Amino acid sequence: MSVVPPVAGRAPQLHVVQLLGGGSAGTGAHVRSLAAGLDARGVRVTVCASQYAERRYDFGGTGARFIPLPVRAQADAVRTLRAICCDADLVHAHGMRAGLVAALALRRRSVPLVVTWHARPADRGVRERLRRLTERWVARAASVVLGATSDLVARARRRGARDARLAPVALPAQRAARSQENEPHKVRAELGVVDRPLLVAEQGHDMLLAAARGWRWLDPQPLLVMAGEGPQRPVWQRRIEREGLPVRLLDRAQDVRRLLPVADVALAAPRWEARPELAQEALRGGVPLVATAVGGVPELVGDAAVLIPYGEVAALTAAVRTLLADPDQRAALTLAGRARARSWPTEDTTVAQVLSVYDELSGTR
Repeated sequence: MSVVPPVAGRAPQLHVVQLLGGGSAGTGAHVRSLAAGLDARGVRVTVCASQYAERRYDFGGTGARFIPLPVRAQADAVRTLRAICCDADLVHAHGMRAGLVAALALRRRSVPLVVTWHARPADRGVRERLRRLTERWVARAASVVLGATSDLVARARRRGARDARLAPVALPAQRAARSQENEPHKVRAELGVVDRPLLVAEQGHDMLLAAARGWRWLDPQPLLVMAGEGPQRPVWQRRIEREGLPVRLLDRAQDVRRLLPVADVALAAPRWEARPELAQEALRGGVPLVATAVGGVPELVGDAAVLIPYGEVAALTAAVRTLLADPDQRAALTLAGRARARSWPTEDTTVAQVLSVYDELSGTR
């Protein structure tokens, strides 16, 4: 990310507390990006998160002060944050758990609270009702709710947010490994896909495995490589072996994304997602993308990907077959994807948008 000189005239120095209560890898990367960008603009930043998040994202390496936050005991987290916020001008919480902790810590205090809603929950039953109550509490406690997608903004407004705004989250572009940039044929040979298509995927395993049954009879037969981390891996592996599916599981999602430079088609089939990292990297790299039309995906990709309904296995199977048989369509999607990616907000514009909200709120204290 480019370094922007501190803005003249901002005195005294603004102190912002960034609170991360868990969340996805994309949320952690976003907080790190904000911390670095705000520090470059002369803002004093304190990041409160778990020790695990600090090891993974190195918030302290951005110039921010890092303070560990208890992740399991909510009361301890509230007390810790309350002490940290004694001299804070503003608190920015990321995710619902962080928003609740911040709302409790700032009760009867005049410190503005910004909460970014990154994801939509998939809770059901009692957990869904509790989640709805939490959302209502957090939405009403926040000075401003920033939604990563339009439907999250609408959800915050339904929960009573006094001010909810769209604020897409820009993630850092991932750089391909040198071996994949310079020796793509070697990478494909190691995977056994020199003369067959390579499909890469990260989410929606049940739907993807069901679709893979329809790709077994293609000639040449494509290989689907997808992330296999988590407790469901043994279940997926048994299904692959039992049904003879042309699928290989890798240990981590990052390993799958590193294969994008040598992939023929990328697949993103989440039930709901704001801005899937795989989809972003696919379009940036010019890899044709098939994705489920859920959450913020249509806003993200526009006409630069093939969109299908979630759960429609036949539509996924047909979309991949069509793309593999039509090099002209793949070439068109390559060009459209790169053009679409250039239209997305950058890390710099994301930081600038967030800072404008901070200035607006801190100026009204």
